[in-house]
Amino acid sequence: MQAESFHSILAQPESRFPLELGRRNPDIGKLFRASLTTQWNPATIIDWDALDSEAFSAEQRQALRVRWSRRAWGEYGAIAESPALQIRFCHDRLDADTRLYFSIRSQEESRHAEISYRLAQKFGGYIEAPAQAYSGSVSSHGIRRLALDAEVPVECTLASLVCSAEQIILENFMHVAKLTTQPDIHRVYQLILRDEARHCAFGWYFMAARVPLLTAAQKNRVRDAVATMIERVELNGYQLAWLAPDSEAARTQIESDRVLWQAGLGASVEELEKPVFIASLRRVRERMAAEWGIRLPKFFHAKTGEI
Repeated sequence: MQAESFHSILAQPESRFPLELGRRNPDIGKLFRASLTTQWNPATIIDWDALDSEAFSAEQRQALRVRWSRRAWGEYGAIAESPALQIRFCHDRLDADTRLYFSIRSQEESRHAEISYRLAQKFGGYIEAPAQAYSGSVSSHGIRRLALDAEVPVECTLASLVCSAEQIILENFMHVAKLTTQPDIHRVYQLILRDEARHCAFGWYFMAARVPLLTAAQKNRVRDAVATMIERVELNGYQLAWLAPDSEAARTQIESDRVLWQAGLGASVEELEKPVFIASLRRVRERMAAEWGIRLPKFFHAKTGEI
């Protein structure tokens, strides 16, 4: 997702004083404290020595390698976006609760990337980059650039990233976790889900405090930012491979997920994920209309029809 123009906040004079450290958003403060008490270590949370990769078929090992490499690619984007948003929060002098929470959100995304990498390594080796034909779907969603663009309101960035994209993938993860019978992989999904649930809650708490301050024109910009994220990123296969433009690389991802789904190894397939995705998108639309007074447009994809 690209902004039409770019005026970096990094080129503007810094203005951090006077420091304002009073609590203004207690709901976000609670999320910060919950994150402090539920940290985990990817190196020790799984007994890696006891996880015997040879117990899986060669086809399953390759599918797991592909699946978790893909998860790591997405998590690396989150690692880059978190500090960029932290800089933006400080630039805009947002409340201390928001800034503190994102300091630990960066750690959580790093853990997700590390455990994804470790799983890929365990089952045959991490794949360093997607095939060229597939990279346009998973390489970036442009949030780091938007976060640093002074012309893009921070509400646009948070609404599109968290309240749409992350909310949709959270519900997909919940679906996949229910299908996963392998204990270690199921444990990984549980850990990531716990963190991601807080990430999504942060977005809705943040916007609940900001939306009443927005003008009608600013709400329209939020609507357009969310629509762009859904149309150009989610419906382009950033999270779900079967939504990506058809290519051999995309088909490899889809076939790998089917192998894992059949064995209860932490994936799902188009026929099961499609209704979950459609329902999630509809819930996002309904919630934004009810809580923000923002009405998203209808969306279309050849594999889902009009949503």
